[in-house]
Amino acid sequence: MNYPKLDVLAIAAHPDDIELACGGTIAKLTKQGKKVGIVDLTQGEMGTRGTAEIRLQEADRAAQILGLTVRENLKFYDGKFTTGHVNKVRLIRVIRKYRPDVLLIPHWLERHPDHERTHRLARDAWFYSGLIKIPTEEEDGAVLEAHRPKICYHYMQKYEFEPTFIVDISDVYDIRIEAIKAYHSQFHNPESRDPETILSKPDFMQFIETRARYYGNRIGVQYGEPFYAIESIGIKDIYDLVF
Repeated sequence: MNYPKLDVLAIAAHPDDIELACGGTIAKLTKQGKKVGIVDLTQGEMGTRGTAEIRLQEADRAAQILGLTVRENLKFYDGKFTTGHVNKVRLIRVIRKYRPDVLLIPHWLERHPDHERTHRLARDAWFYSGLIKIPTEEEDGAVLEAHRPKICYHYMQKYEFEPTFIVDISDVYDIRIEAIKAYHSQFHNPESRDPETILSKPDFMQFIETRARYYGNRIGVQYGEPFYAIESIGIKDIYDLVF
């Protein structure tokens, strides 16, 4: 099959992780004409609120809002998936299908164990996807050739870190919030009978805005999203920087 060549692929444990962590950056990229995809490892079926079916519908709506080229769900077992070889190869297959230049993955230190496992799987798949002696093929027998994305950046979830860089998302902040709110089952709803979670508390969206304003303020803009990079980042022109 012919798969679209992506510029950026974001990997997450659950539907809504990307929207909450770096949805503004995704919206900014697609607005610039970049081809962006998201792969969610699980359906979030172990979450306190909503169901797997509802969250998949919400993820589809958020994908439309963000202007994604592709969104996949690998349907790993939420809360139970492992970082073993089988799952690693499945993620390698996704990377080779879409051949992105950039990967966005969770930071390694996180409150949710699924997020940390996703980091380990994604970090390993990033490297091993470039090894030609790890074969991958489609169901029809078509070979997926080795491909390693050029760079991997870590996005912020619950725990904070000192960012390597911060993306100015001021011009797409409204899109970010619209994509987050596509997950109606997860956030505050006075009519919901589901148990309350951190996300469903009335002040959670205020926290989302406060964090974006804080990181925006650090670079002199209204809203920002932080990222961490292990490897050095080169720029061609110092005027690419935000002033």
